[in-house]
Amino acid sequence: MRGGSVAIVGGSIGGCAAAMAAVRAGAERVEVFERSGNRLEEWGMGLAVNQGRYEELAAADYLDDDIPFVRFHRRRWIVRDGDAPAGRELGVQGFDFRGYTWSVLWRELRRRVSGAAVYHPGTAVRAVASRDDAAEVTFQDGSSRSFDLVVGGDGYRSTVRDAVFPDSRPTYARYVAWRGTLPASELPDGLDWDPSDAITVLFPQGHAVLYRIPSADGGTTANWLVYGAPPAETEITPDAPTSLPPGRTTDRLIDYLGDLVERHLPPLWAEIVRRSRDRVYVQPIYDFVSPRYVSGRLALLGDAATVARPHTGAGAVKALQDASALEAALRETATWDEALHRYDRERRDVGLAMVDLGRRLGLAQVEQVPDWSDMDDRALRVWWAELVEKSGGFGGFSLNSQPVAAGSDRG
Repeated sequence: MRGGSVAIVGGSIGGCAAAMAAVRAGAERVEVFERSGNRLEEWGMGLAVNQGRYEELAAADYLDDDIPFVRFHRRRWIVRDGDAPAGRELGVQGFDFRGYTWSVLWRELRRRVSGAAVYHPGTAVRAVASRDDAAEVTFQDGSSRSFDLVVGGDGYRSTVRDAVFPDSRPTYARYVAWRGTLPASELPDGLDWDPSDAITVLFPQGHAVLYRIPSADGGTTANWLVYGAPPAETEITPDAPTSLPPGRTTDRLIDYLGDLVERHLPPLWAEIVRRSRDRVYVQPIYDFVSPRYVSGRLALLGDAATVARPHTGAGAVKALQDASALEAALRETATWDEALHRYDRERRDVGLAMVDLGRRLGLAQVEQVPDWSDMDDRALRVWWAELVEKSGGFGGFSLNSQPVAAGSDRG
């Protein structure tokens, strides 16, 4: 691609990565439209990146060691054991991942496109449409502009996806993730937690995940998620996907979480959740598979294209990989149509496979869990191998792989 104009709808991690892709591929004008103002700066939750996928993305120049991270080496599986403060360890596995703070990673990606792309915060896009050899963006104020390509990086409530596939909607998995953070200085006394260890606490019909992420003072912050079904009557609306940030999460949901961890988590791990009460974010878990990644001059990327449950440990990875694949397609083909056809062909089945893996992980760790009391380290390893290792994909598929998922139309 030489010249041309690209609009990115959505300015979070995926949107900024898409802007990087368009700039590097040679677009003359790249503009990013993000509906929120400065709220992305406040998102302090964590995400994990598989080390192998990091190395591929670093080679593609989307990540590097200048972005603060915490390196993990082990994953400890724990269950409650009476009043034992930290519970009982079922097993330990290798866990070669990095922990990032979402807002820090986002700021670094945004910095990299500053000057090369125009970023418009607080600019809502109402609709998009493909028009033969161009795409039109209509804004909330009624004005509209044309671009050679529009990329939807606007998450699971994507305006661009609604234009391409208006009848496709994310499916609620009937459970949520309560999320929170706690500064390391506020961790309970007596907790022996090496920052290189990621923790999974198992319980009936759910589990908790805890790991460290970088803090602003150069130390670490505890990042945690608790998966489980919410109370029957909640403000979660399956047909209108949304999430509940601190301040919008009701006392009922917070109190229910408190009861859940009191019953199922060892005392010290439960105390981390209790001390985070004023910083709890509720994320309903959804699945979504887009029939295609491209329609005319409209393309989808990241969660706008496919929403895989966070058990896969690969949400940010997949968005960055989508951007890298889009860049290569734009660089190495002769026309817009050829580039978009190649991008769709390369990324569609990856998204399908990630959604399939997320569903299987959710089934095995939340919806139909085994009897953990009967398991030891060996049984845990066999269970995990059968669940994940034969198909791969935990932490994201390699950029060089082309998985074929159930439901794919490719042989």
